[in-house]
Amino acid sequence: MADEATFWLTMIGFGVLILVAFGFGLLITRYKRCSSDEILVVYGRVGKNKASVCMHGGARMIWPLFQDFKKISLIPMTIRIPLTNALSLQNIRIDVPSTFTVGVSTSPEIMQNAAERLLHLKEAQIEEMAQEIIFGQLRLTVATLTIEQINQDRDNFLDLIRINVGAELNKLGLFLINVNITDITDDSDYIKSIGQKAASVAVNRALVDVSNAERDGAIGKAEADRAREIQVAENVAQSAKGQKSAERDRRVFVQEQEAIAIEGENMAKVQIADTNAMLQEKQADAMRKAEVAKREAETKIQIAQYALEQERLRAEEIVTEEIAKQQIEIAAEAEAERQRRIAHGEADAILAIKKAEAAGINEVLSAKAAGYEALVKAAGGNAKDAATLLMVEQLEAIVAKQVEAISNLQIDKITVWDSGTGNGEGGSTANFVSSLIHSLPPVHDVAKMAGVELPDYLGKVTEDSQ
Repeated sequence: MADEATFWLTMIGFGVLILVAFGFGLLITRYKRCSSDEILVVYGRVGKNKASVCMHGGARMIWPLFQDFKKISLIPMTIRIPLTNALSLQNIRIDVPSTFTVGVSTSPEIMQNAAERLLHLKEAQIEEMAQEIIFGQLRLTVATLTIEQINQDRDNFLDLIRINVGAELNKLGLFLINVNITDITDDSDYIKSIGQKAASVAVNRALVDVSNAERDGAIGKAEADRAREIQVAENVAQSAKGQKSAERDRRVFVQEQEAIAIEGENMAKVQIADTNAMLQEKQADAMRKAEVAKREAETKIQIAQYALEQERLRAEEIVTEEIAKQQIEIAAEAEAERQRRIAHGEADAILAIKKAEAAGINEVLSAKAAGYEALVKAAGGNAKDAATLLMVEQLEAIVAKQVEAISNLQIDKITVWDSGTGNGEGGSTANFVSSLIHSLPPVHDVAKMAGVELPDYLGKVTEDSQ
């Protein structure tokens, strides 16, 4: 049951994951963006009483099964209109070749017209439809105007074209961007005659203007000559008068200038004298001030030199003290380093001795262990017998130690009184020696103290002997 539940939970989770992925993919594919040169037309179920919704730029979610979309380009179209034999108000047929630039409007009302009438049309079909409308409205506009009005007032003619053509294009969802009329001609040369007439009028007017200009020129020339002669005479008189006046003014000016010059010379001499006196006074004052300044400078120099010498001596003392201080510090550091190295060397030597002693002890113990192991093997693996053999090996040394102990006794004099007991026992001397021998620790007792039992061939200690 648990496995079945797990299976169904896994299948449900997998189904939910598939649905989420499908929904996400559907969201991505149905979320449509509209660029700035396009109109997004959404049609289908878009709202009550609405056939479509138009958007210029932005983005919109297109619900599947209920809505669909299509884009209309806003790129302008250029339509050439080779209009010929258009009848004017004067019943004169003219040719009006022109170029119209039209495009889909972004105005909400006009966009809606484009969505309703141009949505599934190709660009060529739209151009053909617009061309027919333009032909008709252009002929209608030409029929309401005279050739003079068309030829002379081009701005008014273009305004009428924009009004008539633009209104009809708006019904399709288009709007008129620009109108360019290249040239206007007619088969009867009416326009050419108008031009020739205008040219003749202009030429005649120009000839009249030339004649009038020549007449005015002659009159002007005579008046100019008379005025010139009068002006010359007046100029001559004025010149002579001016010369006399100038000569008089020159003489007066020369005299005035001479007087001014003399006065200037006198004043200059006085000023020179005053200047010389002031100069001498200023020179003396400057020399006095210079001398004072020199003395003050010398005094300041001496003070500065004294201060400099004091600073130098003080600096030398400081340097000497600093050198002595550094020498003391260096010597102390050297002594400390020497003591440290000696201590380090001694420590290393002690460590080496201890290591050597430890190594020697280790070697001795290792050798003894090897010897004991070999001795136990020689005793047939019996550790007790091996210990007995060791004890026997040391008997000679033990006896030697006993003899040495006896020999170290300080006996200056021995007096023996041997009266004899007559009971068959020895005399007093013999008893003394026997007692002395018995006072020594027997070999068997020494062995027992060592925890070793001597073999039988070395004898046994009886109860009597003890």
